[in-house]
Amino acid sequence: MSSQHQNHTSEVPAVGADSPFRQEHAARDEAPQFVLPLVVRIEKAEPPARTDALETAARAVLVLLTDGRARGEGEWAEAVRDWQDARIRKVVRRARGAEWRKAGTLPGVTVHGDVAEVRVFPPVPLDGWPKELAKLQVSGTDLDDPEPAAPAAPGVTVLWLNPELEMSAGKAMAQAGHAAQLAWWELTGAERTAWQDSGFRLAVRTAPRERWAELSGSGLPVVRDAGFTEIAPGSATVVADHPALRSRLAGGATG
Repeated sequence: MSSQHQNHTSEVPAVGADSPFRQEHAARDEAPQFVLPLVVRIEKAEPPARTDALETAARAVLVLLTDGRARGEGEWAEAVRDWQDARIRKVVRRARGAEWRKAGTLPGVTVHGDVAEVRVFPPVPLDGWPKELAKLQVSGTDLDDPEPAAPAAPGVTVLWLNPELEMSAGKAMAQAGHAAQLAWWELTGAERTAWQDSGFRLAVRTAPRERWAELSGSGLPVVRDAGFTEIAPGSATVVADHPALRSRLAGGATG
């Protein structure tokens, strides 16, 4: 997985005024580039299941965005604004044992899944990683699900992975984080509050092959990768299927 990730939205305009996609495409290219670091804990004896790690990473991005330190005049707010003004890059690295404990001493938030633990940190310059994180490995985040994931519960946001693409767990975690962020930007204030109050309930699932064309062309937020590693540039990787956004699209279609 590369240290450079890039995502584009679908053509549906974002509702949130904080969405950087209201700006011109070129402006984000010219801005100083920042990256959002995420570290997943992968102990040799008890690695997390793949789906658990993906879902925890996606929620971690939302937890960071809504942390008081990342908003207004908070201590992370300037870094978050600089990051959102440029490419929305995310990098997932792995840690265990002493590495994980050292990462936990840096400012950030640890988010827990069923077993998975992901720590998200405020954005850093692309070439300015803290030494405790810079030495962590990007590769080696291949995880498996011991059993097929159960169907997502009704009414839960689903981040649908492209069934035609093979992605490492680390790359898929970053892409799921992108999708959660795109959905967040398109929600109204009340919709955001409801999602946050639920603990950012969401599911990550691989889309059925027969549904992918409909999902990716529905007007829901779509992540398109820059193609630095693993997959071709412009590939649609994840569709963010938030119930509020789906309802809005359905209302527009029948109104």
